[in-house]
Amino acid sequence: MTGLLTSFLTERLPAENNPAEQLRDPVTRHSPRPVPSLSTPRGSNPSRLHPCTSHPLTTIPPTPPPQDPPPSPQSPLGRTSRSPAELRFPAAPGRGPAGRRPGGRRGRARSMAAREAGGGVAGRADQKLFSLSGLFAVYKPKGPTSAAVLNLLKEKLLAEAGVQTNGNKRKSQVLKIGHGGTLDSAATGVLVVGIGKGTKLLKTMLAGSKKYTAIGLLGKATDTLDATGKITEEKPYDQVTKTDLENVLQKFTGDIMQVPPLYSALKKDGERLSTLVKRGEAVEAKPARPVRVYSLSLQQFQPPLFTLDVECGGGFYVRSLVSDIGKELSTCASMQELTRTKHGPFTLEEHALHEDKWTIDEIARSLEHCMSLFPGEPSHKKFKTEHPGETAVSCEDK
Repeated sequence: MTGLLTSFLTERLPAENNPAEQLRDPVTRHSPRPVPSLSTPRGSNPSRLHPCTSHPLTTIPPTPPPQDPPPSPQSPLGRTSRSPAELRFPAAPGRGPAGRRPGGRRGRARSMAAREAGGGVAGRADQKLFSLSGLFAVYKPKGPTSAAVLNLLKEKLLAEAGVQTNGNKRKSQVLKIGHGGTLDSAATGVLVVGIGKGTKLLKTMLAGSKKYTAIGLLGKATDTLDATGKITEEKPYDQVTKTDLENVLQKFTGDIMQVPPLYSALKKDGERLSTLVKRGEAVEAKPARPVRVYSLSLQQFQPPLFTLDVECGGGFYVRSLVSDIGKELSTCASMQELTRTKHGPFTLEEHALHEDKWTIDEIARSLEHCMSLFPGEPSHKKFKTEHPGETAVSCEDK
């Protein structure tokens, strides 16, 4: 009975009002179930064939529902546990885990590499500077003292090496440097410098002769015996001839006695004579002392000026020589210009470095060249190392 009722409803009622049709598959409820036939493709499901064709429907696999990520490890209090770094350095606004800025590590690495690169260059220059050792020569211009020239040379070398002294003399004294003989402020020419272990060679290797070119002025005397002083006396000089001057020079050749000038670096009670005289104190001249003149020649005579070439030993004052020549000619004289052209084996033309060449590399090359001038002397590398805090400065006056 139930089967007859179902068949009747299927055939008579429309699909939208037929409860039996509403229970069927929406795709196949408007057509009867397909019956398998010979045209049905093998392996296909007759129930899944399209109602208008005999081709099987394409089945799209359903999309799986999203799955929750695996739960994080829970702490005993039910909160998500954190790494030890995050516990020590909690994240700050704008920072990543453990308080680090995004990309901060790369930035620090780049800046560190840049600092190391710059420090490496400065470090190499520093090492090269403090490895310099030996003797070389610089040109001293007119005006500054020999000590001022030496200080300027040291400052330029330390600045090039990147050594910051900040006014600390103890740091600057780590660089051992000294000169082998004082030149007057108004004088120019060769100033021999010792650096490193070469400071020990200044007295032993430069005990030889020195050469000067001096220009004298007849008829005027000064308190300093040169052009920088005040005129203290004037006398006529018309009677002086070239022959007279050449004959007088013979008296000042060889081993002679000479009185040093009052304006000099010679000291009395720990102070320079020139300092005492400038303060107005009464200063007695030093007694005459033995000096040696190897050669003395007249190069030019144009009254009142005359030019001399002098080769002498240590402790000799050319100013005193010019003054003594004037007195011997029954007049007076003062020195106008003085140039040291040779000191030991160092010559003005070949060895003296001008200020534009006061660099570490130039001095290193000069050291190699100048140390070859002493073939019979031991290498400067074999000398005993002095205390690094000492600064050797020779104040021997010439």
